[in-house]
Amino acid sequence: MRLTVVGGGSTYTPELVDGIAGRRASLDVDEIVLVDPDTHRLRIVGDFCQRLLQHAGHPAKVLTTTSLEQGVEGASAVLLQLRVGGQKARRSDETFPHACGCIGQETTGAGGLAKALRTVPVVLDIAERVRRIAGEDTWIVNFTNPVGIVTRALLEAGHRAVGLCNVAIGLQRKFAALFNVDTNAVRLDHVGLNHLTWERGVTVSTPDGSVERIDDLLGEFGEQVAAEVKVPVEWMRRMNAIPSYYLKYYYAHDDVLADQLENPPRADVVIEVENELLSQYADPSVVTKPASLAKRGGAYYSEAAVQLVHALTGGGPPEEHVVNVRNNGAMPFLPDDAVIEVPAIVDGQGAVPLPISPVEPRFSGLISHVTAYEFLALEAALYGGRDRVADALLAHPLVGQYAFADRLADDLIAANRADLPWARI
Repeated sequence: MRLTVVGGGSTYTPELVDGIAGRRASLDVDEIVLVDPDTHRLRIVGDFCQRLLQHAGHPAKVLTTTSLEQGVEGASAVLLQLRVGGQKARRSDETFPHACGCIGQETTGAGGLAKALRTVPVVLDIAERVRRIAGEDTWIVNFTNPVGIVTRALLEAGHRAVGLCNVAIGLQRKFAALFNVDTNAVRLDHVGLNHLTWERGVTVSTPDGSVERIDDLLGEFGEQVAAEVKVPVEWMRRMNAIPSYYLKYYYAHDDVLADQLENPPRADVVIEVENELLSQYADPSVVTKPASLAKRGGAYYSEAAVQLVHALTGGGPPEEHVVNVRNNGAMPFLPDDAVIEVPAIVDGQGAVPLPISPVEPRFSGLISHVTAYEFLALEAALYGGRDRVADALLAHPLVGQYAFADRLADDLIAANRADLPWARI
């Protein structure tokens, strides 16, 4: 089995490889191919990943290449983890919205739109080349943000794609630790869109059957959970649900904005962490995952990705995973071609959402609002045009005023012109 990672020079990649090393019995990988245009990072990360596998006693070989065509040939699955424009573009995404008093964030709001505009055309080009070289049956697992928009672009273009985020598995692991049970014993009623989700229920399997434990998480463990997701515990209890960390941008907009204006952007922090990690990866004596990798973000990404790839390519019985998948009626208030993030049954044929109990208005309203934005954002990414950008911004609840939408559209285009071919005409 050949697994290809596009964006393989990322400092995330050893997290993925460490996950593969720990699941030798369930994911029989022979080759891991890292594809990246940055030869310096590719060499450092590739060498370290090979040492990591060897130290774990895993026989897989790590190959590196700057050629996508060489990297995806014969691949069973291709993982996408791109950052078009690098950390410099991320810094812009996290700061330019501040001119209008809006949240600066790389996956939502105006910053998230900027990233989508840069990313969607690149991902679609890669996917077309994957289909041509590796074949139409090759699975694409998308971890590239904004995951919902990028995954919908892939699905609308006819690719075999599933989107993946680490939010659900991170909460699953957190809850399992609180209950002192195995992670696989915890099942989430996880509903929403990528980076816009709530846990409405958390069941724990026991020898006597499944037990609902959401009341315990909101009660006995409420303060710990609230600290994890950055929402006041009394609000969680009133919602009778646990929101994802990303809901703070909506529920505490002004507080988060004030904090952003007083502190350096996350991009500056990540740059320092990446430099530290690359230095450690380059040390031949380092043969295990550094503890500082936890500061990079993306916790448990490897576990989620490896489990998903196994379900898609392993030929075994269907498995349940929280993924980004086409709605197809699962949430009746959304279009069928919307991409939602929910538990799904996954096997070699793809992912199918499990039945979802009716979504309460306090959640469905925001889900519908952001879905409308995501549709307009994809149109802007596919067809370009200043007015399409402004229309998408106006539709986003974190912008939502025409004066702001117009100003931010112009600022976004000016800051990203080099990565927007239509803007250079």
